[in-house]
Amino acid sequence: MNQTTQEAGTSDASEQAPVHPRFTKPQRVAFVQSAWHRDVVAECREAFLAEIEARHIARAHIDVFEVPGSFEIPLHVQLLAKTRRYTAIVAAGLVVDDAYVAETVIRALMDVQLRTEIPVFSAVVTPQQFRETADADFLHRHFAAKGVGVAVACANTLLSLERLRGQVAAGIV
Repeated sequence: MNQTTQEAGTSDASEQAPVHPRFTKPQRVAFVQSAWHRDVVAECREAFLAEIEARHIARAHIDVFEVPGSFEIPLHVQLLAKTRRYTAIVAAGLVVDDAYVAETVIRALMDVQLRTEIPVFSAVVTPQQFRETADADFLHRHFAAKGVGVAVACANTLLSLERLRGQVAAGIV
């Protein structure tokens, strides 16, 4: 019989919460979500909020905005980016069986990012051959995973940009 050498009440290092780097400057993030299939998109938002807080961006520094559908997201993202209030913007939506609309939204988000130099992250998803009742559980899990993934990408990009801008200011790059 195998016995563990760990004492009761102590935890293995792999079970401890990961330590994430801290930002040198405060970060403020906008989260723009579509109201279409609100319950599914909410999974993404809630997972994003939990993960981004674990990465040292306080919930109080996240502003959530809702638009009717994914097609309306890019204009809102552009207006928010132009305010210069946000260091990053996240977009989340579910586009049902319309790859053209999803591609159009994502392309527009990339254009906003490049024009404004504010990072924009997409959790705009379009499943193929969507069956609302049959695919509901999968979509809820998938959107929760997308929320975590977009939070990781957002935090890591903001850290990277913070370093890069510091190097540029110091004349290193």
